[in-house]
Amino acid sequence: MKASRENERDERRARETRDAPRSAEASKRIPARRSGALPAENLPLILEVAPNADYALLDSGDGEKLEQYGTYRIVRPEGQAIWQRALGEAEWNKADAIFTGNTDEEGMGRWRFPKAPLGETWPMRHDSIDYLGRFTSFRHVGVFPEQATHWSHMERLIRGAGRPVRVLNLFGYTGLASLVAARAGAEVTHVDASKKAIGWARENQEIARLGEKPIRWICEDAMKFVEREERRGSRYDIILLDPPAYGRGPKGEVWQIFQDLPVMAHLCRAILTPKPLAVVLTAYSIRASFFSIHALMRDTFAGMGGMVESGELVIREKSAGRALSTSLFSRWVAA
Repeated sequence: MKASRENERDERRARETRDAPRSAEASKRIPARRSGALPAENLPLILEVAPNADYALLDSGDGEKLEQYGTYRIVRPEGQAIWQRALGEAEWNKADAIFTGNTDEEGMGRWRFPKAPLGETWPMRHDSIDYLGRFTSFRHVGVFPEQATHWSHMERLIRGAGRPVRVLNLFGYTGLASLVAARAGAEVTHVDASKKAIGWARENQEIARLGEKPIRWICEDAMKFVEREERRGSRYDIILLDPPAYGRGPKGEVWQIFQDLPVMAHLCRAILTPKPLAVVLTAYSIRASFFSIHALMRDTFAGMGGMVESGELVIREKSAGRALSTSLFSRWVAA
C-alpha cells in the first residue's frame, strides 16, 4: 500500500531543507549560544502507549498497521512495520476501513469500506474526553494516540502547579492536547494554520462538553504568532510544539523544520513566564536522531536549570508486544 502523495512530497521537501544551509535571515534571528549551565539530561527515554479501551494497535507488519479506534477497526500504511504480521488474515479482514491512497480525491475517496459505507466522522474518546474521528485524504483520523503520554504528563504538571497555568499549543491540529489542558484547569491558546483543523478542534470542544473552558482558537502561522506574542509581552507556563517537517501558513508562509525550528525554540524560551513548567517538542517524518533535537533543547534552555528528556514515542502492539516507533521528542521540564 502506498503512502499518501502529500506525505511523500513533504518528506522530500524536508530532506531538501535539511541538506540546505540555513538562510542568512534565519541565522540572524538566533542569538549567540548561551553561556549558562546546560540543563540536566535524561536519554534515551522511551514513552509508550499500551492498548486500552479507547485505542489499540492490534497488529502490524508487511508495511501496514491494524488499529482499533473505539468501535472501528482501521488499516493504514506503516512504513516502519517491516516485520511479519502476527495475526492471521481473518483478523485483518475484520477491518471497517482501509486507507488505499490510490486516487487524488479529497476526503473519503482514498478510503475503502469493506463491510458497509461509513460516514466521514465517528465518535471517539480519549480518557473520558469525547471527540470526532474523521477519514481524511491524507490517511490521518484526527488523533495521534502516541501523544497520550505527553498529555498525561502535562495534565499532572497543571494540576500540581497550585496556581493558574497558561498553555500554548502550537501546530495544535484537532485539539486533543488543548482539551486535556483545559480540563485540567489551564487557560489554553491553540494555534494552527489550517482553518479546517481549527473548525474540527472547535467541534471537538463542544462534543467533549468543555465549551465553557477558556480556549482561544487561532488560525495563524505559528512563527508569526509567537513573534507577535514576544513583542506583546505575552507569557506561557507550558508550550507544546508539534511541527510538521514542511508546511505552509494561511498566507503562504513556509515552514521548514531544519531551518525554522532553532528560531522557534528561541522564541518559545522568550515567551515563558518567570516560573515556567515545561516545553514539549515532538518531531515526525524527519531524518534525524533524537540526539539532534535534544542538543537543540539543551542549548536553548541553558541557564534555566531543569532537565531535558529526549527519546521516542512508541505504541505497544497488542498481538505480539512489538513496539512501533512513531516520532522523536524532546522536552524541557523545570526543576
